[in-house]
Amino acid sequence: MDDVAPLASEITTRHSKRARVHALDGGDEPSKANGNDRENQERSSDGSDRSPNPGEREGSPDDFEEIRPKTKRPRPAEGTSDVPNRSEERLIEVIKGNGKHISQAVKQWVERYEKNPKPAMVELLMMLFEACGAKYYIREEYLDETDVDDVVVALVNLARKGEIEDYQGSKKKEFKNFKENLVSFWDTLVIECQNGPLLDKDLFDKCMDYIIALSCTPPRVYRLVASLMGLQLVTSFISVAKRLAVQRDTTQRQLNAERKKRVDGPRVESLNNRLSATHEQKLVIDEMMRKIFTGLFVHRYRDVDPNIRMSCIQSLGVWILSYPTLFLQDLYLKYLGWTLNDKSAGVRKAAVLALQNLYEVEDNVPTLSLFTERFSNRMIELADDVDVSVAVCAIGLVKQLLRHQLIPDDDLGPLYDLLIDDPPEIRRAIGELVYDHLIAQKFNSSQPGPKGNESEIHLGRMLQILREFSTDPILSIYVIDDVWEYMKAMKDWKCIISMLLDENPLIELTDEDATNLTRLLFASVRKAVGERIVPASDNRKQYFSKAQKEAIENNRRDLTIAMMKNYPLLLRKFMTDKAKISSLVEIIVYMNLELYSLKRQEQNFRTTLLLIKDAFFKHGEKDALRSCVKAIKFCSTESRGELQDFARNKLKELEDELLDKLKSATKEVIDGEDEYSLLVNLKRLYELQLSRPISIDEPYGDSITILHSFRNLDDEVVSFLLLNMYLDVAWSLHSIINSETVSEGSLSSLLSKRDTLLEELEYFLNAPPEVGEGSKSGNQLACRVCTILADVWCLFRKTNFSSTKLERLGYCPDVSILQKFWTLCEKQLKISDDTEDEDVNKEYIEETNRDTVMIAAAKLIASDTIPKDYLAPEIISHFVMHGAGIAEIVKSLITVLRKKDDNVSEIFLEALKRAFLRHLELSRSDDESIKSESFQECKNLAARLAGIFVGAARNKHRPEILKIVKEGIEYAFEDTPKHLSFLEASVLHFASRLPAPDIRDVLKDVQKRTENVNAEEDPSGWRPYNTFYESLLEKCAKNEGIQDEKEWTTTRQRGRPRKRQNIEGRRLFDEHGSSDEEDSINTSDQEDAQVEGDEEDDNAPLIHSLKSTSKLRSLRVSRQEN
Repeated sequence: MDDVAPLASEITTRHSKRARVHALDGGDEPSKANGNDRENQERSSDGSDRSPNPGEREGSPDDFEEIRPKTKRPRPAEGTSDVPNRSEERLIEVIKGNGKHISQAVKQWVERYEKNPKPAMVELLMMLFEACGAKYYIREEYLDETDVDDVVVALVNLARKGEIEDYQGSKKKEFKNFKENLVSFWDTLVIECQNGPLLDKDLFDKCMDYIIALSCTPPRVYRLVASLMGLQLVTSFISVAKRLAVQRDTTQRQLNAERKKRVDGPRVESLNNRLSATHEQKLVIDEMMRKIFTGLFVHRYRDVDPNIRMSCIQSLGVWILSYPTLFLQDLYLKYLGWTLNDKSAGVRKAAVLALQNLYEVEDNVPTLSLFTERFSNRMIELADDVDVSVAVCAIGLVKQLLRHQLIPDDDLGPLYDLLIDDPPEIRRAIGELVYDHLIAQKFNSSQPGPKGNESEIHLGRMLQILREFSTDPILSIYVIDDVWEYMKAMKDWKCIISMLLDENPLIELTDEDATNLTRLLFASVRKAVGERIVPASDNRKQYFSKAQKEAIENNRRDLTIAMMKNYPLLLRKFMTDKAKISSLVEIIVYMNLELYSLKRQEQNFRTTLLLIKDAFFKHGEKDALRSCVKAIKFCSTESRGELQDFARNKLKELEDELLDKLKSATKEVIDGEDEYSLLVNLKRLYELQLSRPISIDEPYGDSITILHSFRNLDDEVVSFLLLNMYLDVAWSLHSIINSETVSEGSLSSLLSKRDTLLEELEYFLNAPPEVGEGSKSGNQLACRVCTILADVWCLFRKTNFSSTKLERLGYCPDVSILQKFWTLCEKQLKISDDTEDEDVNKEYIEETNRDTVMIAAAKLIASDTIPKDYLAPEIISHFVMHGAGIAEIVKSLITVLRKKDDNVSEIFLEALKRAFLRHLELSRSDDESIKSESFQECKNLAARLAGIFVGAARNKHRPEILKIVKEGIEYAFEDTPKHLSFLEASVLHFASRLPAPDIRDVLKDVQKRTENVNAEEDPSGWRPYNTFYESLLEKCAKNEGIQDEKEWTTTRQRGRPRKRQNIEGRRLFDEHGSSDEEDSINTSDQEDAQVEGDEEDDNAPLIHSLKSTSKLRSLRVSRQEN
């Protein structure tokens, strides 16, 4: 990017003038300013000697050693001012004020200028300089002889000394309107002068010379304010030029009409003269605009300050839009195209918004054809910009291109990927585009309007889109969420129900379409009542205004009225379809049940409830069972009067029927028959017990009998037997805790159930299910055993019941049981969650992964259920072994431990020892890669733990670090040279965080331990010691720590990850000849635009792992079919 253009290229070649100028200090007396000519000449000469050479002025503003502006000096008292006294307020004071008197001040100034131009010109120039922050006075008698370059050099010297004030960037309250007032002043001045001084080729020419020169100076404040004034001048000139153009056209029409009457005559001659004069005036104004454009804009649009660049692009957008006869051509448009690659998000956004405004005007589109051809790809790329606001604006720009049919559908593939992107703003913007372009087809003017029901047509097109995601319900929900706000058909409940019931013979739904439409209906229902269907990134609670609450209640009412009579029909039709029944059943949770009574639809309510009960016993899948339980529970609590009694009776009947089926299935297994019926009914009981307590004393005893008698049961059956036993114990404990009086019988029953459950769980610790590293066979049961054990231990931990009447309920496992528990946990940690096993039921996979096992183990420590001496080090020793998920769990546990107990050094050291012992065991292997990997894990663990003590924490926790180092050295020398590698793997990372005096003590300690040892006998064994010693010695020598190991804390990338862009070339409009300096985007900017934000966020949401780019890119809707 161009740094700063020269102050004036002709400085060294112009005829040197002796400028009669003087830079005033705030406290100078008038007599000093008005000295003799000789004195003035000497001051001017001194100022010239101090001026920077051209090379300095062309350098980057960042190299300009600009002193901070001094505190504002008090204005000289009246009578000592350098400016002649006037009754009127100074122009700069008018601009600093509230802006009410700008118009009056401008009129008075114009009157003064027309009477005596020179003093008024000096006054205006002084205002210009003071607006830039510099106090500088030109004597009016030398105004014509004063050289612009000399004045600008003197102004730069003032900035170098720090004798300027930054009104533009000031945060003072009195200057809050400065920018607006300055812009208003110049606009008012141009309008006031349009019939007079504007075209005298003196006033504004001189102002433009100073503004252009100041815009090219190193001080940023000069460039900022001068650019602001120059850009506004062009904007104001445009209004004058448009008025002149109207006058010219009016005169031309009058002339043509007059010529039809007579060829010659005074009237014709007068009109000819007026036409010529108006045309000449317009040409002069156009030339003034070109002067500012070439002198200011072409340099400042690539200024180092993004605010200046953004102002330039915003102004250019306004110019092109308001004065297309001059600016709507490739010579000017190319600057908008180039700045689409700017490294500042604000500049890119300004360019996109400017283009949006241009494409909105139909008449501009033909002229923009070449520009569109060159930059359309970049516009599409910006839809995935790293800055969310830029991306949203770019999507709106792409909509404009589609509206004018300037880009083919094939180019939109990358945009459809954004339907499942992270920021909801982008997803909503893409959803609007998809609705307008693919569903409503607003941009397809060649096709006739839809025939028939519009909602049905829109839903049909939406189903065509959802076919791409039929196998992935999560992606379908994302797409529905994106489009829902814009697609009214999604809230046309009657139309959706009619399509599902096949009431319209012209529309035939396939089974795939019916499944997608059911998902759409359920998702739309949830959205209509204010529920999120896609998880929010911030997880904040939603709050609704009064109007939103009313809208939600109206939606709930409309839904209920539409569903009342049709709900039983839908349930009957799809009763056996497991892909649809869960969504349909759960819809009742979002309905207003009171309307059943108000609308006299009690029978439909009863029928619906009976059908939901039937669905509960017809299905054994998790989703269907949970939906049925949720629906029946909702009806039993939210309905009123007789309907509530009916719902509660049906819920009790469901429980009784389930227990009967479970008893029958248990007898079948005991008799040696198939286990399937038992498994299904155990799942039903489990889902029911998750929401409410059920008395299962008899089934509990039957479960114990089956577990004792049949040790070869399927792992899934055993898992659900144990789960239901645990839930029964948990509900029994909950009942006792919340009871005012506790009977001895209930207490004994609970203890008996708990002990029996623990016996069964401990059986699986002593005879654990086979857990293979290559598959998940047996893993689900092992996970269940670990999690249930941890939950039972937490429920009955002694701290809950100590010093109470229920103290006998307290329980703590002994060390042997705890060790077996952790052994089983460790086996499962070695199994990756990515391992695929077709034989494993994946319904409850999220409850049986290694993260769940680690959470269960960590919970025991965090809740003080068991002593932390054994299990805490074991857990922490696995910190870096099993990926980011496990690492985050361990990290959270360490945070809890540090809050409870500042001294975690013993736990850390023990964790390091456990990891090192695992390394020693693996070192017996002949595989060098295994040895190397285990040793690196020890180093990574030490680096991660030592990384906790960073910054101020090093000094605060110095005793802990020193303790880890000393005891670690003691451990390393217990068995030399076998344990010496512990120094390099673990101790070194902590020792390097100690201050230099402590490191010297450590070096003396280890040196003393090796005084009588001959290390030459086993050089390889003592190599870790040498590495440790030399590393610490080097740290002391340099008096600085070795570089900290990579911080393992997860860092979130701000904004969205940016994709590599294909930047357009430098010479994009070859047909318009211009210099390389003016017509190219700086190469460094292009490189910045390419490499900025290539890295992906480590914590990508789950949805990224589910994204199917190939599907999204193939997303199309056939227009011909509609």
